[in-house]
Amino acid sequence: MPSSVIRAFDYDAGERALDVTFVTGRHYRYHAVPPRIVEGMRSATSKGRYFNARIRDHFAFTPLDESDD
Repeated sequence: MPSSVIRAFDYDAGERALDVTFVTGRHYRYHAVPPRIVEGMRSATSKGRYFNARIRDHFAFTPLDESDD
């Protein structure tokens, strides 16, 4: 998953929580994200563009730090 913006992401379907780590090192958990949105991100050619269009400003989030991994 090469991206110039997103280093990695992981999804907990039970919690509907999407954890996103950006290339800057910042790490956030997005809440109540439907599985279809995550599947769209997995298949998107541009993860950063998809994130900005479908996730950013659409879901509540919590900043995480390294100890929350």
